[in-house]
Amino acid sequence: MRDDERAEALGLMGVGGLAAVDRRRVRADLRAAALMGDRDLWLNRDRRIVGPIPGISVGDAFFFRMELCVLGLHGQVQAGIDFLTAGQSSSGEPIATSIIVSGGYEDDDDRGDVLVYTGHGGRDPNLHKHCIDQKLEGGNLALERSMAYGIEIRVIRAVKSKRSPIGKVYFYDGLYKVVDFWLDRGKSGFGVYKYKMLRIEGQEAMGSVNFRLAEQLKVNALTFRPTGYMSFDISLGRESIPVALYNDVDDDRDPLLFEYLARPIFPSSAVQGKFAEGGGGCECTENCSIGCYCAQRNGSEFAYDRVGALLRGKPLVYECGPYCRCPPSCPNRVSQKGLKNRLEVFRSRETGWGVRSLDLIKAGTFICEFSGIVLTHQQSEIMSANGDCLVRPNRFPPRWLDWGDVSDVYPDYVAANNPALADLKFSIDVSRARNVACYFSHSCSPNVFVQFVLFDHYNISYPHLMIFAMENIPPLRELSIDYGMIDEWVGKLTM
Repeated sequence: MRDDERAEALGLMGVGGLAAVDRRRVRADLRAAALMGDRDLWLNRDRRIVGPIPGISVGDAFFFRMELCVLGLHGQVQAGIDFLTAGQSSSGEPIATSIIVSGGYEDDDDRGDVLVYTGHGGRDPNLHKHCIDQKLEGGNLALERSMAYGIEIRVIRAVKSKRSPIGKVYFYDGLYKVVDFWLDRGKSGFGVYKYKMLRIEGQEAMGSVNFRLAEQLKVNALTFRPTGYMSFDISLGRESIPVALYNDVDDDRDPLLFEYLARPIFPSSAVQGKFAEGGGGCECTENCSIGCYCAQRNGSEFAYDRVGALLRGKPLVYECGPYCRCPPSCPNRVSQKGLKNRLEVFRSRETGWGVRSLDLIKAGTFICEFSGIVLTHQQSEIMSANGDCLVRPNRFPPRWLDWGDVSDVYPDYVAANNPALADLKFSIDVSRARNVACYFSHSCSPNVFVQFVLFDHYNISYPHLMIFAMENIPPLRELSIDYGMIDEWVGKLTM
């Protein structure tokens, strides 16, 4: 929706949506949710779910409250208590399904696993303080009835974050049960209902807790993890942001045995001469705009939004490079700038070596590049026979196809005339030199994907392997990628 607004501002045709006069009054997230609702794309609306939501994991992060509604995680746009009415409930009484803890009630007492939650109603909308007594009705009654029936209630917490477009992020913190409730005299002097809730044991760590821990680790890691760090920067300054190495499982120090290579080394025959210039770059003297030479290379549209998020996946993305006249601030220079998040290689009992971030990573954000020694097809055959660890780009599934696909929302949408990608026969040797990307664990349901990018040369047979986030990735969650055809080298990397 924001991309559509930008296109309209430039006098170009957008992909569709509301009229310009409506855009100024309605936020992009509300318009997006409305379009999805019109096309019956909201989930879990016909059959309201009590308990966990399929596909939603404890710790998942969301940047807009409307996301919670679209997914059915919390169905109220404003109210903090979501519930089934008496007519929707099998018991014939209202049942609470979820609550949002946003810090808006002065009488809340949030201690993580133990939560004293204040009921709904009685507040002055402008002063955010109670002005009348609360009543045992609606969501308040539903929470009381949930206690009587032992109903599991989803708890979502809102945490302030500078990385969010609205200044806060919502974390799904798992299931709780109401164990007590009472009518109390609130701090404003009016009657408020309070509900003591206990978190059900055996769940994954809360996203809000991991978020706060990660923020503390970035300030003073040894205070909160006095042991386990083997290095605070295995890149030895080669990355713009340090990459830590942490192992509190065993004595394995394997990542320290390799040369850290922040950028891949391409064969000179593949990236010099005619392949380097590739027809030259754009002539923009300021930041690039729709219509410039690099935009035409990308199918007459740029791949990134104003904050550097990948809008739609492409077979190949052309970023502005050394042959372009635009400044370093150009929004078409994203992945070439390197790391923007604090990554940590860590030892895992489940996956061997893995990677996680101390930062909250927004969906579509560039994470890092897959690096090593790039080999031609002939060199690859020789090195493969020697048993070296070779990463073959043509084995990564084309998950970029699904990223930014808006065909369900706009059935008449016609994709841009994207640049073609050559048959990739090269490989990347990571047996001697590698970077942090080589420790991403394999998953058939990954949270990152590979997007092929060109910027410093224009040989489509040798693109860069840039890794982007497929979803919002909360701090301290392991990063996983789909390597496609699993070979022996994956085991060598993660063991």
